[in-house]
Amino acid sequence: MRFTLPAALAAAVLLAAAVPASARTHDRHRRERVRSHITLHVSTHDLVGGRRLVLRGRVRPRGGHRVKLVFRGPRGAALGTSSRRDGAFAVRWRPRGAGTYRVRAYGLHDRRVRASVSPARRVTAYRTAAASYYGPGLYGGALACGGTLQPGTLGVANKTLPCGSRVRLRYRGHSVTVPVVDRGPYVAGREFDLTAATRARLHFPSTGVLLSSR
Repeated sequence: MRFTLPAALAAAVLLAAAVPASARTHDRHRRERVRSHITLHVSTHDLVGGRRLVLRGRVRPRGGHRVKLVFRGPRGAALGTSSRRDGAFAVRWRPRGAGTYRVRAYGLHDRRVRASVSPARRVTAYRTAAASYYGPGLYGGALACGGTLQPGTLGVANKTLPCGSRVRLRYRGHSVTVPVVDRGPYVAGREFDLTAATRARLHFPSTGVLLSSR
């Protein structure tokens, strides 16, 4: 009985030695996931009028891999897709509301590759809004959100957005991000009153329609 255990151990050693080294190496590599890398590009950083955004990217190493795109913003979303044999992928997305979104692509891990994440891309979706401006003759007056109106005050008046809310506005290629500083306008059909300084930054006329992120 005392010779049984050493004999069994010797048999196990001989059996392990009989397995080719190449097979053991292959099994080890099959279990280990390789490092992956994923990139992401957007067709535009400014979306107007409900248009769709095209997102493209590539996963390395090449091959079919699962990809998840996560949109964080006013009305976030998550989309799933797979890369092609060359590692490339493309997705179309339409935001469900105005606002600024941050999107990342995630390469999900599988038997061959580790998970990876792309840098965040920023996209702003705009809607149209009627606006006017105010200022001359009112300088020195109190603002509903605190402070006084001055010629250099950057901001907008709005009836419902919380004071201090940041709004990105665009008008014919000009853009500016300003806070809500006052209440108004009180003319039917208008959503924003721009301060004179905001109007100057946008090259906006007395009244008109601009693009708003809120």
